[in-house]
Order: sequence, then C-alpha cells, then structure tokens
Amino acid sequence: MSLLKPLFLATLSALSLTLSLSIWATEKSVVVAYQQDSQPGEAGFVDGQYEKVTGYKIDYRVFNSGAEVFAAMASGDVQVGYVGSSPYAASVSSGLKVKAFYITTGGGTDEALVVRNGSGINTLADLKGKKLAAAPVSTDHYQLLQVLKMQGLSEKDTQVFAIPAADIVAAYQRGDIDGAFIWNPALEQLKKNGKVLITSDEVGKKGAPTFGAWVASEDFVRDNPEFLKQFVAINNQYVTSYLAKDPSWEVNGANILSLTKLHGGTPADHVSSLKNMGFVTLQDQLSDKWLGGGDQSGVALILKDTSQFLKEQKKISRVLPAYGEFVTADVIKSLNP
Repeated sequence: MSLLKPLFLATLSALSLTLSLSIWATEKSVVVAYQQDSQPGEAGFVDGQYEKVTGYKIDYRVFNSGAEVFAAMASGDVQVGYVGSSPYAASVSSGLKVKAFYITTGGGTDEALVVRNGSGINTLADLKGKKLAAAPVSTDHYQLLQVLKMQGLSEKDTQVFAIPAADIVAAYQRGDIDGAFIWNPALEQLKKNGKVLITSDEVGKKGAPTFGAWVASEDFVRDNPEFLKQFVAINNQYVTSYLAKDPSWEVNGANILSLTKLHGGTPADHVSSLKNMGFVTLQDQLSDKWLGGGDQSGVALILKDTSQFLKEQKKISRVLPAYGEFVTADVIKSLNP
C-alpha cells in the first residue's frame, strides 16, 4: 500500500493539472477598447452584462483617441475597439485589417467646433489667423480641416495644433488657443467659456460626414461571430432603452451612475452628453447608407472620401481603390432586426 499511495497521488495530481490546463485553454478572452465619450452600451461594462451573456473574460481599456486604439489593435493588444471614421480611414489605408460591425453614431452634436469667449471669433469667416486645435488623426481633426477648406483657408492661414483632448482643455482655459473641434466630455468643459460655431452634424450635411463605430480585427471577426452578435445585441439593448426614455437614464438613474463610475464627471454631464448623440437603428445600419452594400456602402464611401482628403492634406500616403473589405453587415444580419 505504501507504494500505491504515492502513485495514486501522482496520478491525481496529473489529472488535476490536465483539467486545469484544459479549462484555461478553453476560456475565451478579449480586450475591448473604449474612449472617454459616453455611449449607452458602456453602462454594461460596469455591471458585467457583457461577461454574463458572452461567457468571455473581457479586459476593458480606455484610450484617449481612435488613433491610440488603432495603434493598440495593430500591435495585437486590442481585438475590439470604439473609433471614429477619420483614424479608421487612416489606419486601413495604411494596411491595418479591421472591420466595422456596428455603427454607434452618425452625425449628432456631441462633437463641435467651440470658440473661446474673447477670441474675436463670431462666425466661420473669422477663423483666419486664429489658433485652433483638435486631437491628432481624430474625426474632429478631419472635420476642422474640412471646415477650413470650406472657408477657402488652409492650415497656413490659421495655426492648427494637433494635441490630445486633455491638453486642448488646458490650453483653451489658459487662453493659448482660440478654439477647438472636440468631443465630450471635453466639449462640455470648453462650452462653459465659449460657444459652438459648427457641429459635426452640420459639417456632415455640408459634405464631410463622419461616424463612430465598433470595429474588430479581421481575425477576431472570423473566429468569434457569436461573441460579436451578443456584443451588438447587448449594446443595442442599452441604446433602445435610452431612446425609450427609461428612467435609468435620468440623473442618478442606474445607467447614468454606471457611466459616471466608468468615465468620471457628474451624472448631469453624461445626461447632457447623450442628448447630443445621433444614434442609428439596426435597420438603417443594414441599409446601403451604412454597413450594407459592400464597396458602395455608406461606411466604405465615407472611408474612401476621408482617405482622399487626408492624402490631399499629406496625412496619409495612399488611398485604396475601395473600402468595402473593412465593413461587415453580417453581425447585425444574424440578429434578424
């Protein structure tokens, strides 16, 4: 018996190790990148809803801009991320293989050009010679340059600083810059000592539309269709709840408090921010206006137009013939909206 006992214990230990390795190997995980502007679906990051439904271990990481999100995706550190259309266009034009699978916003007033009180800027015609800022390679940077072009101005006619959002707020408050194209929550801070000159929605209607989207690496889209289906379904439940004016989205409501916990600020800030967003229904996302239509989908065409403008501005070196390969409607189709 003295010989059998060690043998039994060794066998049990090996079996336990094998079982542990098997469980570890089958556990699925994903890194999800988000930014500092509030999205209804992000309330689920706090209450663990995505983990409960998908069964994935999710590591949520906050980034300052879409350009940073794409850099992390390029390195393989992030598989799913929330981004704007300008860094999206720049990244895929440079060879990054990602696909948009859900549109968060199309237009809206949550991004805008704000000018400081006392700057001497009252209309777009007053921008010449002024100091303006936007986050580098951001949708706001793209729209700021488009606004200047619409006014017949170049970057040489103004001073355009490409700096992070946090630095923009500090520079604006010091009086170092006259205005900035920025998104929330920084937008709300700048508006306290200034006024909105033009919004993202208005720039889009003038010919330079933008959007916000959830994207995933090409490999992740191929290998994790069920996760993405569940991710979109949960996200859309929060958006639907918000549009239905559920009390959880009022000041001190459960979802608003979740967003406050995630992003900081005050509940009132997030209530105000969400009111300015232009949400897109699942049905509209399936249409050619957004994700449907391949190379002729709205997303693909916006990416191409944006890339052409960025190349003209010498921000990127090439424009691809088409951008449909970076868009998929399959995830939303699987939901049968």
